[in-house]
Amino acid sequence: MTTDTIPSFHRIGVVGGGAWGTALAVAAARAGRETLLWAREPAVVDGINTAHENRDYLPGVALPAELRATTELAEVGACDAILLVAPAQHLRSVCARLAPHLKAGAPVVICAKGIEIETQALMCDAVEAALPAGTPIAILSGPTFAAEVARGLPTAVTLACKNAGTGAALVEALGSLTFRPYLSDDVIGAQVGGAVKNVLAIACGVVAGRNLGDNARAALITRGLAEIARLGLRLGARPETLMGLSGLGDLTLTCSSLQSRNMSLGVALGEGRTLDEVLGERRSVAEGVYTARAVAALAARLGVEMPICTAVDAILNQGAGLDETIRGLLSRPFREEAL
Repeated sequence: MTTDTIPSFHRIGVVGGGAWGTALAVAAARAGRETLLWAREPAVVDGINTAHENRDYLPGVALPAELRATTELAEVGACDAILLVAPAQHLRSVCARLAPHLKAGAPVVICAKGIEIETQALMCDAVEAALPAGTPIAILSGPTFAAEVARGLPTAVTLACKNAGTGAALVEALGSLTFRPYLSDDVIGAQVGGAVKNVLAIACGVVAGRNLGDNARAALITRGLAEIARLGLRLGARPETLMGLSGLGDLTLTCSSLQSRNMSLGVALGEGRTLDEVLGERRSVAEGVYTARAVAALAARLGVEMPICTAVDAILNQGAGLDETIRGLLSRPFREEAL
């Protein structure tokens, strides 16, 4: 981890007006920062600025009166630091639009969790390719439900940045009594856990929807963590990161509550509903639906064994039946418990 003079970030921009972007904007405002939120939808911007509520994505949560929203990326680009909270599959294109307006030297904090389908790139690689060379990049990830963060309930996250000074300044800018960033320099590990856990949450939802029991769910979480570790270590992550907030912590939360969009989607599939039916009822993105394909392709390319993620991809994207896929997983050869 390298370090320079620690900067100060007084104005925080947030790119993405969904539930998580709104919650992070609230956290930044609560930490005393001047905060500007960018959203595509004029109705969302108007609701935040006039009614102090994001009725479309975070209804019922009162937003700070000082939080301001805009539809102009140029305004957000002038901020001292920017949180990127657009959906993972659109993050590269959003960053390309942001790039001409980005304040020189301003760090970007990737808060989206996923892997690109077409390139199998981690978010840091997609963002780096779209933004000006040398833009400082950090990752914010961990066990978080947006509504709880927005309401000020205690939350801890990983904030990973290769530059210690920039990372420390971001922790200082965003941290508060109830929003607790833990600093790391493992940007790879912080991304892998957050991406793969969404796929595993869909699998846990299928287990619940099929009434396969708590034993099965616990086994799936544990073996799913092994899949996260195999992929993470292959990509250069550190084991302690994968066992921390952005790995084990995020996996545990997402696989244990119907607040999780990915787990609730899996439950619906397990109960016999189709993917098109479930997605047709939702405005918010369940990232695991898209990441499943990317993870399965990346694992195959790297020769990493990830049977649970591959099974989820088969169900979502290849027309595989639930019962036959479950039988296939249960019929795998017995083996030693190891990564």
